[in-house]
Amino acid sequence: MKILITGGAGFIGSNFVHHVLARHRDDEVLVLDALTYAGNLENLADVADDPRYRFVRGDIADRRLVDELMRDVAVVVNFAAESHVDRSIEDPAAFLHTNVDGALVLLDAARRAGVRCFLQVSTDEVYGSLGAEGHFTEASPLAPSSPYAASKAAADLLALSFWKTYGLPVVVSRCSNNFGPYQFPEKVIPLFITNALADQPLPLYGDGLNVRDWIYVDDHCAALDRIVRHGRAGEVYNVGAGNECTNRALTELILGELGRPLELIRYVTDRLGHDRRYALDASKLRRELQWEPAHRFEDALRQTVAWYRDTPSWWQRVKSGAYQTYYERMYGGRLQAAGERRGHA
Repeated sequence: MKILITGGAGFIGSNFVHHVLARHRDDEVLVLDALTYAGNLENLADVADDPRYRFVRGDIADRRLVDELMRDVAVVVNFAAESHVDRSIEDPAAFLHTNVDGALVLLDAARRAGVRCFLQVSTDEVYGSLGAEGHFTEASPLAPSSPYAASKAAADLLALSFWKTYGLPVVVSRCSNNFGPYQFPEKVIPLFITNALADQPLPLYGDGLNVRDWIYVDDHCAALDRIVRHGRAGEVYNVGAGNECTNRALTELILGELGRPLELIRYVTDRLGHDRRYALDASKLRRELQWEPAHRFEDALRQTVAWYRDTPSWWQRVKSGAYQTYYERMYGGRLQAAGERRGHA
């Protein structure tokens, strides 16, 4: 089976490429990635010589290129997306281009090519903020809070409309927060690990009590694999491992694992529209596709911390150059203000 994996040089996409090639010897993988700041071919260096793997650099909104690549493809898995909430607040237009226009180009090409399955990989953020109790189900209303979440919700609805209108066998997955190797260090876990390793401040938004539901990337990839091969067309599947944790508790776990002091924590001005809590009900996925997470949260976090500690060359290169400019723009003023508040405490 030939699988087109868009965004396959990114964090979750590259882990999924590794998963497919390791577990399905007869599959071929075609990766399309624009190699923006979060795409990194180093993530795929160890499969570069595999004859079942091919990489193409390009934009998913490029109709001519996508039409050409879609020939003989049986499955499309769309990871390609601008994915950081802070960046979407700063520049919403880029998110519409990739997450909405790009998804439409892929869907159109997949319909013409007659693919067997189109998996739109989405996020729990499309549901918005959750109260202190309960869980989002696949039937929960969409109420995105950020331009990023809104763009993903739009892509989800576009994809499902292609099932209803054209009969394109579309499936949508909505996953909780991922973590693991190769994650770009604008995301909280790799950001805090790498900052702590360098004895730099950890910028914690607001009061630190926002709750996220965490899943190890390998468990997410295993779920996506089952959805591609056994999921029902036209359905939405939530993917979550039930690991709820406040951002403050998560930060303390990271610092404890690295033996760094809590004094590295800096409370900074909260993000605009910051959702208070996410939690997913993944019982549909467990019941229909017999999926279960294989990793305990604490064990997987320990493995992740060890990976970043043991692979400094990867994240030091990633955090150089343009990333430093972005980091200073996002956090520099907030960290300075936090330091001034501490000085007057």
